[in-house]
Amino acid sequence: MLLISSMDKMWISFASMGCMFIAMVFMFFVKTKFNNSLLKFIFGLIAYILLFIGFITMIYIIFNPTKA
Repeated sequence: MLLISSMDKMWISFASMGCMFIAMVFMFFVKTKFNNSLLKFIFGLIAYILLFIGFITMIYIIFNPTKA
């Protein structure tokens, strides 16, 4: 198991929250602003990938112990 410092965990969690926020903004644009189905698919796919990355990194941060 990879032990990381508390400060590194903080930055990783900020990046994870950023990924989730960007995914939320992309999904907002997909649902409300885009009419082109190709753009909807591309931005929707990017949003779901970012959401998955944010989820996986949050799970890693929550269940990984810190270095003392």
